[in-house]
Order: sequence, then C-alpha cells, then structure tokens
Amino acid sequence: MEYAIRAEGLVRRFGATTALAGVDLAVPAGTVLGLLGPNGAGKTTTVRVLATLLSADEGHASVAGYDVARDAHRVRQLIGLTGQYASVDETLTGTENLLLIGRLLGLGRAEARARARQLLDDFQLTDAGGRAAKTYSGGMRRRLDLAASLVGRPQVLFLDEPTTGLDPRSRNELWDIVRSLVLDGVTVLLTTQYMEEADQLANEIAVVDHGRVIAQGTPEELKAKTGGQVLMVRPVHADDLPSVVTVLAAAAGADPEATAGQVSVPVNDPGVLPSTVRRLEDARVPVAELALRGASLDEVFLSLTGHRAETDSTATDLEGSVA
Repeated sequence: MEYAIRAEGLVRRFGATTALAGVDLAVPAGTVLGLLGPNGAGKTTTVRVLATLLSADEGHASVAGYDVARDAHRVRQLIGLTGQYASVDETLTGTENLLLIGRLLGLGRAEARARARQLLDDFQLTDAGGRAAKTYSGGMRRRLDLAASLVGRPQVLFLDEPTTGLDPRSRNELWDIVRSLVLDGVTVLLTTQYMEEADQLANEIAVVDHGRVIAQGTPEELKAKTGGQVLMVRPVHADDLPSVVTVLAAAAGADPEATAGQVSVPVNDPGVLPSTVRRLEDARVPVAELALRGASLDEVFLSLTGHRAETDSTATDLEGSVA
C-alpha cells in the first residue's frame, strides 16, 4: 500500500512539557485521516511537524515519500496547509491573494492569473474576486483560505480545524470541497473537534490525547470499541431526570450521563431495553423518547479520553501557543 503520510515515534518537547510523546501515523494516498483530540492533545503540533514548520526531537516522518527533515524543501512543494484561522491578507482582493500565492510559488503571471480564476470559480468566489477579503463573510474567507492552499496543486493537504466558527451551511460547503479534492487524488489530514465532521469525511480516525495516538481505525471500528450501543431516555418532565438516571444505572450497571434533558448510558445487552421500560413504568415516569442506538463518535471520544471533544475555551492549548 502506498502511504502519503508516515510518522513513527514523533516526539516534540517545549521546555519541560512534552507535546508529542511518540506519535505513529500511516495515511494511505487519496484518503482522509481525521485527527481527533482535545485542546493541547498534540494535533496541531503533529501537523506542524509534518508540514516542516517544526522539527521533531525524536522519531521521523515522511510526506509524499520525502523525509520531512532531510527533504523539507521538497515536502513544502507538495503540500498545502490551512490553519485554524484564515490567513489571507484582508486588504487584498480575493484575486490578488491568489495571485500573490501563485507568484510566490514561482508561477508566471499568466499562469498565476489563470489559476486564480479557476480556483475562484471552483470555490464559488468569482463574483467576490474583485472585493477586499475584509468584506467577505466567515465562510467566504475560509473558502478563500483553502483556495490559497491549493494554488500549487498539492498532493497532500493539511486542514487544521478548518470549519471552526463556521455556520452549518458554510461547513457543509467546505465538506463538499474536501470530498471533491479526495476524488481528485489529494490526501487529506484533517484535525477537528467536531465528531460529525470526522464521521462525514474521514476514511480513518486517529484519536490523540496527551501527545499519543490512543486509538485508530475506521469510524465504524471505533464505534464498535465502546460496547456498541447506547440507551437514551428523554422524560416528559425535566423534574424526572434524577429518577431516569437511577433507573438506567440500575438497568445497565453503568453510570448514565444526563445532558440537554435526556439521559444516556452505554449498554452491551439489548435485553436492557425491555427491563428499562418496566422500571420506568414502575417508577411512574412518563417518557417522551426512548431509543437504543449505535454509539456516536462523540461517545467513542468520551469513552477513550474521559471527556467530550468540546473542551472549555479557557483550557491550556500549548500547541496553539507556539510557532
């Protein structure tokens, strides 16, 4: 199998703090790897090492067959990178931003202009090409930022939380763009904290926590590792939530989680469902919704790391504070 990205034993330290503690990755060409993890887990640091922006203290990695340390210049010619925040020049127009990148990459004037026109059309920005980027909406800026990373027709694209802050429509539009790139043979490494995003786009997912890959597999494989199913109950009356927690804990033999007016608990035995119904009837708790479903990626993440992907905004993010 041809791998577009390989990493073995990557270690990166910042003073006394170890951001990467031995990361191993293997991404087949023409696929999407979703890199999941909370703030400070090592996602962005991994991307920066693979994109030659940081050097590893230990281990080695290759991108498109080239070593990121020995052949850094060649790697840079073959990759595109879109960071967590749009990096376009807001004083330049959309066209001028893409022309600038094209010229910096060594394209001739005519070639750079043709490439800019093509990308503006591909990203539905043609009508806004003559406007300053500062007049763009958030979704338009992200599309322009992604277009800028594609001027050089990269073989490998690193997307570091590309849809952060976007509304659902803009996020869906960006997902469609990523899918089309993969169909054209581009390999994508996507970091995200949105479980739905990883589920929609990733062929494989690697979960990173405390600088290590703690689980890797297809979305279906990771979901299966949680025990397979989740029992969810939404009572008619919010006052009955404590009673539902007690019933589910007794029926499933595990600690339920109560959020947003509903209670859920992982289960391994489908026979828990009728038992729960009887217990709720005995407790005289009217139910608005009751379901036994497969585990979600969010629940996989919770099971693996002990907390959900959405972390508090005040959390320390070492990887976002460097470079």
